[in-house]
Amino acid sequence: MDEARARDVLAEAKVLPGPARDARLLALGENAVFAAGDLVVKVGRDESLLERARRELAVAGWLAGEGVPAVRAAEPEPLLVEGHPVTVWHRLPDAVRPAEPEDLARLLRIVHALPAPPVALPPRALLGGVERWLRLAGDAIDPADAEYLRARRDGFAPAAAALTPHLTPGPIHGDALPRNVHIGPDGPVLVDLETFSADLREHDLVVMALSRDRYGLPAEKYDAFTEAYGWDVRAWEGCSVLRGARETASCAWVAQHAPANPKALAEFERRVASLRDGDESVRWYPF
Repeated sequence: MDEARARDVLAEAKVLPGPARDARLLALGENAVFAAGDLVVKVGRDESLLERARRELAVAGWLAGEGVPAVRAAEPEPLLVEGHPVTVWHRLPDAVRPAEPEDLARLLRIVHALPAPPVALPPRALLGGVERWLRLAGDAIDPADAEYLRARRDGFAPAAAALTPHLTPGPIHGDALPRNVHIGPDGPVLVDLETFSADLREHDLVVMALSRDRYGLPAEKYDAFTEAYGWDVRAWEGCSVLRGARETASCAWVAQHAPANPKALAEFERRVASLRDGDESVRWYPF
């Protein structure tokens, strides 16, 4: 789904106060995210994401009831427009500063203290999208690289399922990065709720450990994160397994963009090569 297609769906949905062509594109990935007036609208890539959109809206309602600082839905149910799920959200005030790792840590402490929700949350299917992302990549990537990632997935999936957690399992965000925290005038707010799951809390913490090791997060910022949360997941013997699973998923996620974006292909090839070589010092770049 490119921007033009997403705008066509947005226009057909008729959920914005003005023309779809005037909406500001905020992001384009599995969802195209547009803002106009007091609303934000997410257009999903295809109908397979409809159930996830329903769950995200239900999670937003649950978090609102629990008083968790998180993005609020403007409509309780998704629309299905020309095969694309469409959800409508209240637009947050402009950010007053970038989110820092410790902001994320404080929100995770709140989420990780929540009881089981009334919403049926799935396990964190970290590797569940690998096949779809590789299929979307098609002939743009080397078939040997695709098979390598499938083999990694098949190895890490049972290993992750067999882990003994240090923390009590429960609700998690599922994609716990500072980019999913918005710092408004009233403080940090959690956004992008579509990967909320019921699983090992360690999933939310390994993300930042990987950011330190692969994406260039300064050590002092990682230390601020662990201090604010109160524990460093790297002390847990299962950390390398969850890290390996997330690296596998991150490679496959980039692959889906390779057909239309040479930079995505180059980043995919860099990541796969570093995994094949076992070189944990190779820097990955956010995409």
